[in-house]
Amino acid sequence: MKSPDTRFYVTELSTGTIPLSDEESAHAVRVCRARPGDVLNLTDGKGHFAKGTVEKADPRECLVHVSSIEASDSEKPKLHLGLACLKDDANEEVALHVSEMEVGSITLLRTEHSEEPKDSNLQKVIRRCELKALVSLKQSLKAWLTEIHGPIPFEEWLKSYNGDIILCDMDGADSLGEISKETTLLVGPEGGFSKKEIELVKAYSRGEVKLLKLGRTRLRARTAAIVGIGKMV
Repeated sequence: MKSPDTRFYVTELSTGTIPLSDEESAHAVRVCRARPGDVLNLTDGKGHFAKGTVEKADPRECLVHVSSIEASDSEKPKLHLGLACLKDDANEEVALHVSEMEVGSITLLRTEHSEEPKDSNLQKVIRRCELKALVSLKQSLKAWLTEIHGPIPFEEWLKSYNGDIILCDMDGADSLGEISKETTLLVGPEGGFSKKEIELVKAYSRGEVKLLKLGRTRLRARTAAIVGIGKMV
């Protein structure tokens, strides 16, 4: 078997013989046709990589032997995304694309205009976003898994947050330079943040509030999130 051009996710990497999860085992054996002696590229999404030699090619529990673990030279990303909860599958779409880039986390925010079902804790949405982030981790070959948080009320998040904030604005700067501290790009729902929420951001004092221009056209929320992060990484 040619070594797959992807990585397999292991929650905790360690030396010795370790099992892959049910999902990773099935993918390795049934899809990639891994056999004993084949080598798989592994990651824990926490900045570590390893090569695992297949000892047992079972789609229910694939066993691999790890001789050594390598630490990535890239630090955990300081850039994050704060996304107002969107409707339908837009949250998952954003998670899939943003998680291909060097982004530390995505937090789903409940805002005055967000469109999610208010009687739901959104745990199914969060779980699907986590799965998308995991797919993107393996496909993009990056070192750090983009964490998914929330949902959390916007005001509650703002009270507990420490770091810089970036807002998308037509009058903002075309570029903001490198990220040197914890920074969150805030993207509101369709129609934007409410006046009250904008005032709360303006009054924020535990970091700098910056404005970023995404272009000359008005973008949908899901597009703004992807384009905005793309301009910052």
